[in-house]
Amino acid sequence: MLSSNLKLKSLTSEDLSAILELDQACFGGLWTLEGYQRELDSPNSDLLGIFAPHSSKTLLGMGCFWSILEEAHITIVAVHPQYQRQGLGQALIYALLKTASDRNLERATLEVRASNEAAISLYQKFGFKTAGRRRRYYQDNGEDALILWLSDLQQPSFTEKLQHWHNMIETQLEKSAWQLI
Repeated sequence: MLSSNLKLKSLTSEDLSAILELDQACFGGLWTLEGYQRELDSPNSDLLGIFAPHSSKTLLGMGCFWSILEEAHITIVAVHPQYQRQGLGQALIYALLKTASDRNLERATLEVRASNEAAISLYQKFGFKTAGRRRRYYQDNGEDALILWLSDLQQPSFTEKLQHWHNMIETQLEKSAWQLI
């Protein structure tokens, strides 16, 4: 079976139309063009994308976090619906956590819909633990959000975890005929 290459990179203003298209496909228009431009312009924001050069949808997924003091606050993890359950979400979480660690951040946090079992399971694979609940957090339907945390991004054991996750992700991607370059 032939593999298709995937490329992970920081997003730029040149990617804005692809970002908005992916946002629309995943969230129905969560953020505006101006909102994404602010993320791209902010020195405290990291916006990463997964690209498949030979796909009809070149931006297959994206993730974003804000650096706030010693924390990486993950704000977006999105994989195009046609490409979910192929390991791309894992690759994005890994890349966000590695980038946060490289930025010398100590912890990572995020909110997730309490009903989003697939996302919760994904985050738990990376060691995130539930730390609390935000009641009626989501404006569209009043659903609660779970607050998840991951500590120790600067501990020596975290480097070992990163290597383990990298191997896990490569194996998962290979099953879906992807190769991260």
